[in-house]
Amino acid sequence: MSALLAAAHRHLRVVPAAESAGAVTRSHLGDGRCVGWYGPPVPGWRVAIDAERADVPVPPALARSFGATDFWVRWTRTECLAKLTDIPVATWWHRYGLSAPPGTSWRWRTLHLADLAVTVTVAFAASEPTPTSR
Repeated sequence: MSALLAAAHRHLRVVPAAESAGAVTRSHLGDGRCVGWYGPPVPGWRVAIDAERADVPVPPALARSFGATDFWVRWTRTECLAKLTDIPVATWWHRYGLSAPPGTSWRWRTLHLADLAVTVTVAFAASEPTPTSR
């Protein structure tokens, strides 16, 4: 897992949304681009990504609630963890803010794709065993 996260930049593509169908998972940006994860499957783990335009100012209401420092890093991580736990992001905010709860087993990495003005987090969580895999 660590090696895959260390090489995460090699498994991301930023393309027009119409060209992202082959991604394992993806995140849509407000400007029509899509960030896709094209990494290999990891048995026993689920993957999620979230990306945001780094050149967009933090919305004032969110900055007041969560602070503006490293906002997009914390935001994309929160979105990923909410996706991986199937918790609506607004519920997550009420429980944890933009933090990861202590004692979690998730793994993540946040990358700044400066040349594309994108902040993206890739996160993994252990899959729940299925009835046929027990």
